[in-house]
Amino acid sequence: MPLHLLKLCVGIDSADDLRRWTLLRAQNNPGLVHAHVTRMRPSRADEILDGGSLYWVIKGQISVRQRLIGLEDFVDSAGVRRCALQLDDEIVAVAPRPCRAFQGWRYLKPADAPPDLLAGAGADMPEDLRRELSALGLL
Repeated sequence: MPLHLLKLCVGIDSADDLRRWTLLRAQNNPGLVHAHVTRMRPSRADEILDGGSLYWVIKGQISVRQRLIGLEDFVDSAGVRRCALQLDDEIVAVAPRPCRAFQGWRYLKPADAPPDLLAGAGADMPEDLRRELSALGLL
């Protein structure tokens, strides 16, 4: 059973911002695997790479996910060990769920992960409206 990661998406204001940033980075660096660099390597790598995703918390809500496709260890220019969480380019909207701020990343069990939003179930709705309806408990 896959295990997921949960991470704050710092510096991004919406899922659309994340999509634009990912697309721009891909256009400027053809063939580059999109990755998020973190200091610690997840110790449960086998479970994560068995179909797990990185769920992004944007502005206090779990909003989207990206499938994890690899983990790459490296040493940065300062000599510090790092881990690149390699991500699929597709960004999937999920049912918004409030989430408090935290440092680093957290494991997220499949049973605790919000479901993907399907067309007609709010996926095509503007994100601001989805956030507001979620805050009111209507979505």
